[in-house]
Amino acid sequence: MKIAIIGAGWAGMAAALRVTELGHSTTIFEAAKTLGGRARALEATLPDGQKVTLDNGQHILIGAYSETLRLMRQVGVDIDSALLRLPLVLQFPDGTGLRLPPWPAPLNAVAGIASARGWTWADKASLFRAAIGWRIKSFTCDEHDSVATLCSSISPRVMQELIEPLCVSALNTPADRASGRVFLRVLRDSLFGQAGSSDLLLPKTDLTALFPQAACHWVAQRGGQLKLGVRVDQLKPIDGGWHVAGPQLNPEKFDRVIVATSASNALSLLQQIPEAVPWMAVTQGLQFESITTVYAWGEGVTLAQPMLALRSNSGSHSGTDSPAQFVFDRGQLGGPAGLLAFVVSASTGERESLQTQVLAQAQQQLGLSLQAVQSVVEKRATFACTPALHRPPRRIARGVLVCGDYVDGPYPATLEGAVRSGLAVAADL
Repeated sequence: MKIAIIGAGWAGMAAALRVTELGHSTTIFEAAKTLGGRARALEATLPDGQKVTLDNGQHILIGAYSETLRLMRQVGVDIDSALLRLPLVLQFPDGTGLRLPPWPAPLNAVAGIASARGWTWADKASLFRAAIGWRIKSFTCDEHDSVATLCSSISPRVMQELIEPLCVSALNTPADRASGRVFLRVLRDSLFGQAGSSDLLLPKTDLTALFPQAACHWVAQRGGQLKLGVRVDQLKPIDGGWHVAGPQLNPEKFDRVIVATSASNALSLLQQIPEAVPWMAVTQGLQFESITTVYAWGEGVTLAQPMLALRSNSGSHSGTDSPAQFVFDRGQLGGPAGLLAFVVSASTGERESLQTQVLAQAQQQLGLSLQAVQSVVEKRATFACTPALHRPPRRIARGVLVCGDYVDGPYPATLEGAVRSGLAVAADL
């Protein structure tokens, strides 16, 4: 069949790979000039005038991202050179926190919890009891339970230093509003999954090069087409297929259409299709969370580890003067020395205010005086992964399907969730 894929983010490129692999003719339309969607490269300049490639948000992968890693290998990405693999570590600048040894699961989790610095035995015992309870219940809970409810028996220190950072990094939703069921699925597949599933995989190249660009080359080598900088704003049924058109695009007929854009762009495009009304009602009910990444630079600056947890009061009643939860040393990840990326998940407030707060946080918690390089705010970075959330389905109408990290599936809005959605929609053709 002749297939149109609208959107060249991670979901769209995963769909394109599978569609091409199945022998269909693939055409990818991307309105932007860069591949990757909400996980893409961008250019910036350091205070010393040096040009640098950043990302529109600092992302990480984990060992449990089995489909993402499989597709990266399929399109020729050298995993070992593109990603820095580390055992899971959630340690603060003072060395306290959790660090898992490179052992098989769940022994690594048990050993990591037992040896966590700064936790009392009562803290550790509260986490062990909770984890045993989760395993007994096969990592399931009532769909209405929040992460805070699920973890109510865990000590405040472990909540603050482990559960809340894990929750906000995986679900981009604060623990008191995040889905306990989805959180347990993440824990099951990572901390208690197969060997290496909990490992951190930190990108050493920009996010466009990490997968979308290689995927595009793979598809092109097999006859697929990419139309970059071409926006699609019209879908009309015709003779058992669909006319795809836009400002720079004359109407072209396709047998099937896969919409792989953001939720907001999908809503705009699909409002022309009467059968999409129920889908639109569900999608319009989604709430979204922001992520802010503050890039900052200091001459000669290096961190003790490529990634450190920070003490954050973002979302607390005491204010948001320390909003960042994590900091990454881009100099240890293939970037220029002295460049750091501070991540504020579930961020609130304006760009300038957050940037000022993060620079002050760096001074207070890291003892570093830094200059801002660029701050990137993704206002609708992820959907709010709340309890009992009803997410939109993949199928819209005959011959029109949708994929993306917000579409119905078991995972929160992650790169793996996007990739799996793209593979699933290709299987539905």
